[in-house]
Amino acid sequence: MTDADAGRDIDTTEPGRAWTFGDDIDTDQIIPSRFLVSSDPAELGEHAFNDLRPEFAPNVADGDFVVGGHNFGSGSSREHAPISLLGAGIDGIVAQSFARIFFRNGINLGLPVLICPDADRIDDGDEISLRLDEGAVVNHTADERYDADPLPEFLQNLVDRGGLEPYTRAKLGTE
Repeated sequence: MTDADAGRDIDTTEPGRAWTFGDDIDTDQIIPSRFLVSSDPAELGEHAFNDLRPEFAPNVADGDFVVGGHNFGSGSSREHAPISLLGAGIDGIVAQSFARIFFRNGINLGLPVLICPDADRIDDGDEISLRLDEGAVVNHTADERYDADPLPEFLQNLVDRGGLEPYTRAKLGTE
């Protein structure tokens, strides 16, 4: 799948580093408001988690994953938070639960998001991958597999196309 905004391919089946966060991570913690002078994914990615985990942006690599607890992405409805994670190179987000608007913004931007009740079993630095079609998270470090809620087919099609805009262009035949 390709993310149109970040201009790169996303492959959730390849293992990547897990960057873990706790409960109630809000959009201002994901991308502090002082950096919202741009909507460029790469520029926003340079400031992702700037105040919460300053080591994140300089060390995150394409293909890494964010793992959250409950209520990940609460707060503002702006799309800058998931855009910043795409720009940082994140291939997907796994959380025990998401704020509804963040969850849908992620899907609309082509960012894979999975609800996984066992996300708290993933340690920072573990190598994980996602099986979106099966609704599973594979922890390669711990040699474990966790059940997740698979996306409904329609939403998976949006993610596979790179988000709502490329999906709509394809449906209209204006790619």
